Amino acid sequence: MKGFIEFMGAALPWIAIALLLAIFSARSAGRGKNREKHEDYGTEGMALGMCLGTALAVSMHFNVGLGMMAGMLLGLLAGSKKEKG
Repeated sequence: MKGFIEFMGAALPWIAIALLLAIFSARSAGRGKNREKHEDYGTEGMALGMCLGTALAVSMHFNVGLGMMAGMLLGLLAGSKKEKG
């Protein structure tokens, strides 16, 4: 029983992430058909933010996961403000 509890403790975050991605992709697929295409630099901002957040976290001896997440969030915010065009 102890092995099962340890396995569920390790697997539960991955299961939750997979369900969250499935729900978000299903919602965005349904919404995208009725709306005009809006293009911005959100994905590019997320990529650059993730790189910069990881670099800052390593250089300042923070948790790399938190630095990566904060960088992605700030990059998404910065990239979504500017439209392609």
